[in-house]
Amino acid sequence: MPVDLHRHVRLISAVSIDHWRGMRLEGCLQFVLLMALTCRAAGLNIPLEVEQPPTIITKTSGTVIALPSDPTITLKCEAKGNPPPEYRWTKDGKDFIPPLVTTNRTDHTGGTFALQNKHLVQFQGKYRCYASNKHGTAMTEEIKLIVASVPQFPKETVNPFVVDEGDPIILHCNPPEGVTERQIYWMSIGLQRIEQDERVSMGIDGNLYFSNALQKDSRQDYCCVAAFTNIRTIALKPAIAVVVKSLKPENDSALSSNTTLAPPLRMPGLLLPSGVQTEKVLLKGQRLELECIPEGYPTPKITWMKLGEEMPRKTKYDNFGKQLTISAVEEADAGKYMCSAKNSAGEAVHYFDVIVEEPPKWLTEPPQSQLTVIGSDVHIKCSVSGKPPPDITWRRNGEVFKDDPLSNRRVLDDTVVLHNAAPEDSAVYQCESSNNHGKILANINIMVINLAPQILTRDNHEYAVVLGGDVIMNCSVFASPLPSISWTRDGTQETLVGGRFSELQNGSLQITNAEKEDGGNYVCVAVNTEGKSAVIAALDVKDPTRITNPPQDMQIISGTPAQLMCQAEYDQSLRSTFEVIWMKDGKEIPLSFEGNSRFRHIVDEGMLQIMNVNLSDQGLYTCIARTSLDEVNATGLLTVLDVPDAPKNVQISELMGRRNVSLSWVPGNEHNSSVAEFIVEFEESQWEPGRWKELQKVPGNQATAELALQGHLNYQFRVYAVNAVGPGPPSEPTERYKTPPAAPDRNPENIKIHGHLPNQMDISWEPLLPIEHNGPGLEYKVSYRRLGVGDDWIWNLEKRHSINVKNTSTFVPYEIKIQSRNSHGWGPEPKVVTGYSGEDVPTSAPRDVAVEVINTTVLRVSWTPVPHATVRGHLRGYNVHWVRKRSLLHPSKILDERHSLSFPGKRNHAIVPQLEPFSEYRLTVNVYNKKGNGPNSDPVTFNTPEGVPKQVPILTASNARADSILLVWGPPLETNGILTGYLLQYHLLNESTLEVVDSQEINITGADTSQWRLQGLKDGSLYRFQLSACTQAGCGPPVAQESSTVEQARVGGQQSELSTQGWFIGTMCAVALLTLIALMACFVRRNKGGKYAGTPPPPERQDMFSMEKVKEKEDLHPDVESQGMNDDTFCEYSDSEEKPLKGSSLCSLNGDDMAGDSVSRDSLVDYADGEEEFNEDGSFIGEYSGRKHRGSVSEPSGPNPVTA
Repeated sequence: MPVDLHRHVRLISAVSIDHWRGMRLEGCLQFVLLMALTCRAAGLNIPLEVEQPPTIITKTSGTVIALPSDPTITLKCEAKGNPPPEYRWTKDGKDFIPPLVTTNRTDHTGGTFALQNKHLVQFQGKYRCYASNKHGTAMTEEIKLIVASVPQFPKETVNPFVVDEGDPIILHCNPPEGVTERQIYWMSIGLQRIEQDERVSMGIDGNLYFSNALQKDSRQDYCCVAAFTNIRTIALKPAIAVVVKSLKPENDSALSSNTTLAPPLRMPGLLLPSGVQTEKVLLKGQRLELECIPEGYPTPKITWMKLGEEMPRKTKYDNFGKQLTISAVEEADAGKYMCSAKNSAGEAVHYFDVIVEEPPKWLTEPPQSQLTVIGSDVHIKCSVSGKPPPDITWRRNGEVFKDDPLSNRRVLDDTVVLHNAAPEDSAVYQCESSNNHGKILANINIMVINLAPQILTRDNHEYAVVLGGDVIMNCSVFASPLPSISWTRDGTQETLVGGRFSELQNGSLQITNAEKEDGGNYVCVAVNTEGKSAVIAALDVKDPTRITNPPQDMQIISGTPAQLMCQAEYDQSLRSTFEVIWMKDGKEIPLSFEGNSRFRHIVDEGMLQIMNVNLSDQGLYTCIARTSLDEVNATGLLTVLDVPDAPKNVQISELMGRRNVSLSWVPGNEHNSSVAEFIVEFEESQWEPGRWKELQKVPGNQATAELALQGHLNYQFRVYAVNAVGPGPPSEPTERYKTPPAAPDRNPENIKIHGHLPNQMDISWEPLLPIEHNGPGLEYKVSYRRLGVGDDWIWNLEKRHSINVKNTSTFVPYEIKIQSRNSHGWGPEPKVVTGYSGEDVPTSAPRDVAVEVINTTVLRVSWTPVPHATVRGHLRGYNVHWVRKRSLLHPSKILDERHSLSFPGKRNHAIVPQLEPFSEYRLTVNVYNKKGNGPNSDPVTFNTPEGVPKQVPILTASNARADSILLVWGPPLETNGILTGYLLQYHLLNESTLEVVDSQEINITGADTSQWRLQGLKDGSLYRFQLSACTQAGCGPPVAQESSTVEQARVGGQQSELSTQGWFIGTMCAVALLTLIALMACFVRRNKGGKYAGTPPPPERQDMFSMEKVKEKEDLHPDVESQGMNDDTFCEYSDSEEKPLKGSSLCSLNGDDMAGDSVSRDSLVDYADGEEEFNEDGSFIGEYSGRKHRGSVSEPSGPNPVTA
């Protein structure tokens, strides 16, 4: 008896079970003995390290058809075995040497050969492949090679068919045979198909059958066409002529020669098939086609039936009921069928005996290869079925094998028995089963062997598993008889069984929920009666992969980029195998690293970046972080927000009248952002065709709108939706909708009354829009009358939108109303508005002008307002003009610096800023309206008091000694009064923190003093010096300078320096520097000029003026140094931000002569009691908005005003 193969062979597969599914173990040798043979190859699939007979693994099966388009035909035969097999072929039962044989034994393709197309005809036949080594021979089934030729009709001459009307006709096609599928058609010479019906039809054989001939069947071009689509070939049979003769009466009279008779009745018959009964044999699963084509007149009708049974449900009737078809016939479809052809003349029948057979097939599966021990009995059973019952032929190593009663090898019909099997009984046995319909072949490898265990798993194989995962360690063993397998930890003898350790049925060791302590070496030992073998397996427990920053659910606006995070931690020893894969809705995303895709995976940051997101990107995104041992995943939902789709099905329906309609629509997809509102737009074809305008807004939860329309317009409408993302596309426009004409719905608005001239009044208005005309002939009725007088309305009809009314009184109030009308009527009653006629300049000046000096630069001016009647227009405000006549320091020098400010509105006082200290001024006030300025008031003259001087321009510290320092300075550029002296403050500083340690001050009397040696200082110390110029009004801002005294040890050296340099050198350097600064300041001022410079003297007088000035200054200041400090030379100096705001400033040698012509007019809001600032025509100005001293000045109770 043969022993079960699985008792002799135990194969333990190396598989690591983890939360990663389908782990690949690199370098692991996989050997599996398959007991069940597949339909492609029969034999033991055992390791090639073990010697074994050949096993066919690849072969060509069945019938091979060589088409003319095939360049080569390849017949495959590949086998495996140890030793490697050798191949031979037979053709039609005889040895055959292929012309081209592949001899590469390493990949076991030595049996495959190819045939060139041009020589294929000589190779047509039946082939077998044999693969042999010293252990046996395997063989393939027969391979039938058919070479297809180009099919064509034989050359023949077909005589015309001449028949009487009513007789049947058969036009024979006899199409050429072909190995590929063919299609047959009957056509005319012009490739028009012959019309077929119950009377005329084509049979399965390709012939054209006429149940009875009629006159219309006569023609000369019946052509049979056979098309072979696989080889792209069409064969055409020569045309066949058919002549159908009409039936004439028997007498030969002239009347009868033009008369035809109808065909006589004709009993039904069958043109196809012939005889009474036909036997139809076909294979199970094939298509059953039964055909009955009748003849007779009138055309007989065909009916079908199955004798004794109902027709199968799959039955179909084709070819006008003449063909019965059953697809995929079963045994139950076998039996007797009958067709009946019947007409008014009789009936004809035919019987079909349908027999369903089948080729040989395995009852369950092909016989299995066997491995058995010496001395056992082997049974090989070949269980097949078929109809008719198949014959079985047994072969051993390809040679026919018959029963031998004297041998231990017996053949008992479908079974081979090997009694007390010996090693020499090892071979390849073939079972071939055949009947009329085909053959099947099985190769059965029988190996009779005793073998000590051979462990096929590589020794010291390394396994890896993640913490908490499962692992199966492999111990693949080949042995006969059955070995026993056990596992131990390296260095121990205790067998590992129980708890988290379990030995599987195939001998593998499985460890569940692995722990770090499980790492180490394990030993697999296999033992049978023939010997013992062992291998070591090493296990490494890794840290599991974990996603630390999973992708989050997010909403993103279409067109913007999206970033999905997926940061993971993993065992660093698996770094080379770590990867992150992204999937969308279960499908992997093809990622790009070159930037040519919208999806980019930034590996270092663990981020998936989607550029320019669109609606197709919405979905569930899963990131899979995996190594060679495990994988984890996390999912985030990406919701794409986009503008809404366009509304659909926009419909118009009337409400009350043609000018009130309802618009309805079906909202489009919101794309994850609720619609906030719908915008209804319109377009009309008369005034602005093609331009869409907004008509109405509708809340987002509403899909209708009631619209009030203008008259006399041809509308169409569309709607679009708006959500948080933005406006969506508009809907398709509606059909045109025309409204009837009507009177205007409203009158003009924004009526304006202007008076450009004193005795005129201009009336203008905002006209109706063209779409508001509501009809043709639009014009405006303009009515006006004086207010409060009781006059009648004066009116004019105007088509323009303005009118000029002349001969009006100056600045008189009027009532005005404007009404629109067209050819269909008047608009609503208009509203009355009030306006004034034209203005003129004021006629009177303000009285009682008084000034109140607040400080050195600011004063308050007050006046009595002019009478309202003298304004002669809308009061715009008052202008204040002031002129600086002279500086009280130089009373002989006439300045005439003019300034002005505008103060809007009705008022009686104002604040005038930015006066110069210690100066004489003259001031006037006038009123102004839109037309211009009124006369000036009587002038008021006043003086400003002294002010503090400006900052000293330069301060230098030099000639330092142990206890003293020399300070040198220049006088202030503007003294703002009579200079009385200087205030000097000096502070001892801590050199590290710069904090003040001690402070002292000195009052220096004498306006001409320009240097001072400061005594009593501490040697080697840092001082800060601050110097201010002073007048009776006080001291100005100080200038600072820091310097250090000399240490006591260096005094000797300083004495030597003084002997060569002295204080005189330092003083002269300071004076030279001050002179240079003065010249530069004058040069800059001369080039820049005043802000509102007046007219300079004529060119011919400039030289004279300049020389006179120079002479005058030389006479007044003979000392060079003091002359450099003269105020006329330093006419303006500004320490950046503290420069006073002046209307004009001229600095040149002839500046005195030009001053009289200079005029400056400024307007400043900061000093207008907090009111806004307007210039003389009422417009806002900001002349001084960016100045340092901007601000408002309150009105003090101050000194008594000075009156004119």
